[in-house]
Amino acid sequence: MKHGQTGLLDGAQFHNSANQDQRPADCDIDLLVIHSISLPPGEFGGDWIDDLFMNRLDADAHPYFQEISSLKVSCHLLIRRDGSQVQYVPLHHRAWHAGESNYCGRERCNDFSIGIELEGSDEQPFTDAQYASLVEATRQIMAIYPNITQERITSHAAIAPGRKTDPGPMFDWQNYFRLLHS
Repeated sequence: MKHGQTGLLDGAQFHNSANQDQRPADCDIDLLVIHSISLPPGEFGGDWIDDLFMNRLDADAHPYFQEISSLKVSCHLLIRRDGSQVQYVPLHHRAWHAGESNYCGRERCNDFSIGIELEGSDEQPFTDAQYASLVEATRQIMAIYPNITQERITSHAAIAPGRKTDPGPMFDWQNYFRLLHS
């Protein structure tokens, strides 16, 4: 399985982020975490998300960036508003997406999860193109990691309650799962 070995998804443009490392030995990858991000908050398009994950975000380009430009964060995959995909970390590596987190009593979710960011916010609906792209990516990931089932797909808000809200109330879980199984 070519992509299972390289950790790269079909159709995704690859930008190799430095914000990754090896997972712990003998760690089963068995969780998919859905996130959302927009930079600056509530704005879409441009290269700001890419710049953040590649450690080149200009702190002077926007007042909000002064708060976050020094963060060392990444995700495995970003799905833009038009459905295009950018992969930053091979799936078998640990991306730095979840931060302090807990899923079913298991801490350090970055160790055993794959993180997908959707370009979006808590206030605006996600696009049909994003749902289609997310379903395509999820199917590829589930084929490589069969321990990721629908029951093992969650939100950033669920693993970091009180700290995170994404992907937020505008993410349509019912539509996502319906499309996933159609």
